[in-house]
Amino acid sequence: MVKVDIKYTKLFINNEWVDAVSKKTFPTINPQDETVITEVAEGDKADIDLAVQAAVKAFHRYSEWRLLDASQRGRLLLKLADLMERDAKYLGQLETLDNGKPVALATGEAAWSAQIIRYYAGKADKILGNTIPADGEVLSMTLKEPVGVCGQILPWNYPIPMFVWKIAPALAAGCTLVLKPAEQTPLTALALAALIKEAGFPAGVVNVVPGYGPTAGAALTSHPQVDKMAFTGSTEIGRVIMKGASDVNLKRVTLELGGKSPLVIFNDADVDEAAEIAHRACFANAGQCCVAGTRTYVQSGIYDKFIAKAAEIAKKRKVGNSWEDGIQQGPQIDSEMFNKVMGYINAGKKEGAKCLAGGDRLGTKGFFIQPTVFADVSDDMKIAREEIFGPVQSILKFETFEEVIDRANDSNYGLGAGVITNDVTTALAFVRHIRAGSVWVNTYEVVTPQTPFGGFRESGIGRELGEEGIQQYLENKTVSFSLPKKPRV
Repeated sequence: MVKVDIKYTKLFINNEWVDAVSKKTFPTINPQDETVITEVAEGDKADIDLAVQAAVKAFHRYSEWRLLDASQRGRLLLKLADLMERDAKYLGQLETLDNGKPVALATGEAAWSAQIIRYYAGKADKILGNTIPADGEVLSMTLKEPVGVCGQILPWNYPIPMFVWKIAPALAAGCTLVLKPAEQTPLTALALAALIKEAGFPAGVVNVVPGYGPTAGAALTSHPQVDKMAFTGSTEIGRVIMKGASDVNLKRVTLELGGKSPLVIFNDADVDEAAEIAHRACFANAGQCCVAGTRTYVQSGIYDKFIAKAAEIAKKRKVGNSWEDGIQQGPQIDSEMFNKVMGYINAGKKEGAKCLAGGDRLGTKGFFIQPTVFADVSDDMKIAREEIFGPVQSILKFETFEEVIDRANDSNYGLGAGVITNDVTTALAFVRHIRAGSVWVNTYEVVTPQTPFGGFRESGIGRELGEEGIQQYLENKTVSFSLPKKPRV
């Protein structure tokens, strides 16, 4: 294990590091050995109110932030991206300590996230309205303006990328922010707050308040001076956010929620290649991925060969100490998620699915679970219908295109989907008929700064990344000028 210097454990409000008003702290746990890493200031309603007041002041029409040229906002974001690249190794190590993911993966996520900031830095001075040929003697146009003070609540599975997905478009648009990281993974959010200050963002523009959902999160969601809420997490908590966002005022809401994504593999696919794609789709980030392709539909002609290959790959997956080279999978995030995933594995066995690989915990310390592959899964099984959020692959057999489309769409989710085939017409038909926000053909989970990400149905509202991502933080103002029929001379 690498010794990681933990520099920031207090709340970040108005560009200052402060204790919680209550002076309370909470522990953040190392999921690899279940030890306490450090104590972090525990924000609650009083701290959220202070942070919101700082954001409100920073959003005032004559504030330093609002008077900045849009191009200058872009330059501040570019400076932040430079700092993230400078500190990518440290940020990755801090993430591995707090989240448990392999250090090479965490470091790569930090570097990739800097590119998202660069993308939105380029958007800052390209927020364009329109002129409109309206009826009558008028000149009409639209202006795009920042939505205002934004509350943002992060998940624990990708703490650095999710921090950036939230702040980059909001800052490019000119908003101010109060951000609550997940209580399981607060450390990198605080380290990134320090880089925001170092980059030169004015006081109050970004505020970071660690704490628990029912206290800090609820206070932020219902705060009357917050204009918009953005949340990434479970569909269950998404419903809570939507309700809270309408309790006092009617906030704008962006939600990126759960999924139970299908990956459909046709007979003409190369079995070895398809099994590798399906493995990565399901087991990336220890299965702790909202868009994970956990329902693997395989056409009957290659089914037997595929399940044998899938089991073989899963058994070779390297799970263990995330500080070691070559490790592909670390632990689940905490005891709650560990027990939840093990419960799904036991349910799969009980309901009659065939466990071809894994099926148990790994070791006796930490929250490690063996990569688990179930075959002969039916659509009505719990493991086929509910989001597991762990390293569990459910493989289902199908016969025809029409059948598998109906089965794949038979879900309350619609975040992602994939298809593997060498027939372009089959691929295009699949893309047309599947109900999902992202569809991948002969690959999976390709996510870039330029491409919007979000879901259909209960997988969310709105989109992040791409042009659509910045539009979520803008209001559209229509302006019309009366024009006289004859000019005054």
